[in-house]
Amino acid sequence: MSKVSVIFKVYPKENALESALKNIKENLKPVAIQAEEVAFGIKVIKVRFVFNNEQTTSSAIEEQLRKTDGVGEIEVEEESLI
Repeated sequence: MSKVSVIFKVYPKENALESALKNIKENLKPVAIQAEEVAFGIKVIKVRFVFNNEQTTSSAIEEQLRKTDGVGEIEVEEESLI
């Protein structure tokens, strides 16, 4: 049984940064979450999840993120076994 760590870079919808942060934190319970400025006032949310690879997948978590209110685009920044 392996554990997986995955970091998603989440681009919130326009003017929905705080809403997206709150909804992700409350609904998905990530290990870590923070907003980072990319450039010229554009911010992304970096979200880290750790999970057992027999219980879920990063694709399933990504799908849940996509359904979260305030979330726009998503990309996997890093994924590794721990």
